[in-house]
Amino acid sequence: MKLHTTKQSLAAGLAGERRKGRTVGFVPTMGAFHEGHLSLMERARAEDDVVVASIFVNPLQFGPAEDFARYPRDLDADAALAAAAGVDHLFAPPLEEMYPDGSIATRVDVGPIGDVGEGAWRPGFFSGVATVCLKLFHIVSPDRAYFGHKDAQQLAVIRQMVADLDLPLEVVGCPTVREPDGLATSSRNAYLDAAARRAAPALAGALLAARDAAAAGEESVAELRWLVERYLEGEPAVRLQYVDAFDPETFRPLERIARRGASGGKAILAAAAHAGGTRLIDNVELEPDNVAVEVAG
Repeated sequence: MKLHTTKQSLAAGLAGERRKGRTVGFVPTMGAFHEGHLSLMERARAEDDVVVASIFVNPLQFGPAEDFARYPRDLDADAALAAAAGVDHLFAPPLEEMYPDGSIATRVDVGPIGDVGEGAWRPGFFSGVATVCLKLFHIVSPDRAYFGHKDAQQLAVIRQMVADLDLPLEVVGCPTVREPDGLATSSRNAYLDAAARRAAPALAGALLAARDAAAAGEESVAELRWLVERYLEGEPAVRLQYVDAFDPETFRPLERIARRGASGGKAILAAAAHAGGTRLIDNVELEPDNVAVEVAG
């Protein structure tokens, strides 16, 4: 595996691959690799001739009171994991390589999809994500880019941007990877102390309970929201911030989940909560094979 810290070095490394007509799969990350990241790299390894991963802790997607400064960083450990997962080129630029003046004036406006769910609690977050991904897509020029379903709204934002701006790549969504107790893998799980780590899987448990209710015929999103809240009353160390149902493509909020047989649509039940001082996000798909969605408003 080759490690690159400049755009020029990465371009030179990929030039020969492109001359040979080889396909490029790309996994953009902020590092602190876990099994979720590695599953994306392994998927790219299975589908593409060349695998590129990036590590860049992007300041544009952090709010003033968020954890940019303390976000976990360990390039040596990440490089070893990436090499073992089959990555050919690891792009780990310093801040000044991506943003020579510390930031940039041009930002991607993602529209209403960025104002709900996570966007309602983290203003500007999805603009920051879309902006850095657009830069990385131009730098890497991949045939495919891989994102996890754990960040379902991020996946929808990137798919919308790629479609709207006619970017020549395929966005591949990959399944959420979970710990044996159900907790979705995340770099921020490293922040959890022992008590918070024991409590954290309750968020996944609450979402799965709501999913079971939807599978049994519950159509009201308000009722599903109440079920999640009631479940988490049994684990007071997990403090719910929000839970709502969304269309997985547009992330428009839903009021009801209307059943319509075997050719039904999809809905996402997404939530955020705090366990100790750590913010967790998670989501589940609500019966993708046999529900349709009814959009709020």
